[in-house]
Amino acid sequence: NIMVYLNVFTFPNEDMEFDFFMKIKRTCYDSFYPFKILSRNGFERIDFEPVTILYGGNGSGKSTALNVIAEKIGIHRDSIYNKSNFYSDYVNMCEMQLEAEIPENSRIITSDDVFDYMLNIRNLNEGIDQKRETLFEEYLDVKYSHFQLKSIADYEQLKRVNSARSKTQSRFVRNELMDNVREYSNGESAFLYFTEKIGEKGLYILDEPENSLSPKRQMELMKFIEDSVRFFGCQFIISTHSPFLLAMGGAKIYDLDENPVHVKQWTELENVRIYHEFFKRYENQF
Repeated sequence: NIMVYLNVFTFPNEDMEFDFFMKIKRTCYDSFYPFKILSRNGFERIDFEPVTILYGGNGSGKSTALNVIAEKIGIHRDSIYNKSNFYSDYVNMCEMQLEAEIPENSRIITSDDVFDYMLNIRNLNEGIDQKRETLFEEYLDVKYSHFQLKSIADYEQLKRVNSARSKTQSRFVRNELMDNVREYSNGESAFLYFTEKIGEKGLYILDEPENSLSPKRQMELMKFIEDSVRFFGCQFIISTHSPFLLAMGGAKIYDLDENPVHVKQWTELENVRIYHEFFKRYENQF
């Protein structure tokens, strides 16, 4: 049942990038993004496992790599992101080998998607959502309107008037707007977003999913990902600093802080070693 859909992905190397720039006039552009980001540390090829992790500091190119892969495969994404003049040129120079067809419900999930989702839920919970404001006005309109039934088309409106007259304001708004939104904490909302978006048999690209998750929720997400791989035919490509996600069984980790980039055990990563040393230093206080 364990699946690999995307087998190999290659990015252009420095020579290919150089050849590309020799063909174009460079004077009118100030940014060649995403060129020169991944080639800087010789990151040219990924060979995927069911869980593949990109680890590295800010600016190491983790998000760039994930966005480029998602663009090349053509999978769903919720929030838009920055593309430059050269984005499609770069993506065209990338190559990929598939082991199986990429499933329809595959997607990339970024921090922006999760934050947007959490903000929407918070807005609903705090009652500052635009739609809610207009519903309040509509409620007052219909509650106090003198309504005359002139045709069958007015029947829907009459039903709304009666519904408004028979309900308190907050219940009217809640029934119209919020069938299935409960008041979740931020961490619950973020965790829910992943469990709602990740289905069976899909390739899922997760960009720093630990943002906005407590350590406890990160461990729950790790378990959810492991189960999705073992039982539900999912493949994951993840960028993360989270020691909990890095410790995931069977994950293949590329260290983008190395030059050239190479595969490491999670216990060899600088971030993880810093945590380890920190807790060892204070061990007697536990």
